[in-house]
Amino acid sequence: EYVAHRLGLIPIRYQAPDSLRGGDCTNAFTPHRECYCPERCPRCSVEFELDVDFDRVNPTRPESERMLPLTVTSKDLKSNNDCVTPAHFLNEEEQDEAHDEGISIVKIGPGQSLKFSAIARLGISKEHAKWCPVAVATYRFWPDIMINEERVATLTHEQKQELVDVCPDRILQLDDVTGKLSPVENAYEIVTFTDDLKECQHAMKKRPEDDDYVSCKQSEDRFVFSVESNGAMDAEEILMSALKVMKERLNYLAQEVESLKDL
Repeated sequence: EYVAHRLGLIPIRYQAPDSLRGGDCTNAFTPHRECYCPERCPRCSVEFELDVDFDRVNPTRPESERMLPLTVTSKDLKSNNDCVTPAHFLNEEEQDEAHDEGISIVKIGPGQSLKFSAIARLGISKEHAKWCPVAVATYRFWPDIMINEERVATLTHEQKQELVDVCPDRILQLDDVTGKLSPVENAYEIVTFTDDLKECQHAMKKRPEDDDYVSCKQSEDRFVFSVESNGAMDAEEILMSALKVMKERLNYLAQEVESLKDL
């Protein structure tokens, strides 16, 4: 049961012969429930085999590792389809930092072995999370950072520097030569809409109703959407595939609405 659970969570990556990216495999395979085969076939499934024997592999290991357990990883899974393989690592950085050659499945010792065949089928995460190619998906509103040049011109150099220093995200920078206050290059990525800047400005104002020197508000028509893949598909491919599915469903809905008008 433990091994089956570990296997079910290993991302499976489809890479078309003419591509270097992990992409959508819906056009390459048929969903299992829609296939006409009695049980399974190459059109609706991919078979993986694993055969690891500690006593057979151990003599080939470095001398310093022969007394240690052998880690069976996703690298030991052999696919019968060259386009479909386990996603061993998310990126090259993760691969360089990893202690194993792939995703760990189980550790075995002397006299132990692991041998099995596994079937991978096409599915969607609505049915089970193991088919979800996304690890994390978040969004936040795009920040609109506006500097009131006329109001800032009334501040001393020390007051401008105070505006720069008060914000923990350090979204502002001050040019010591020109005295110009401006957002830092990556301000739109690091700003978290803190109130510290606003409170500091209120303390500097002569009248509460005066305009702010610097304003940072959430945009009403733009947002930052972040998608982190688990390795099964590239993030860009995930987004494009999702938009494709949404477009198809909207077209289907539009057709159904039109058909209702004719009734």
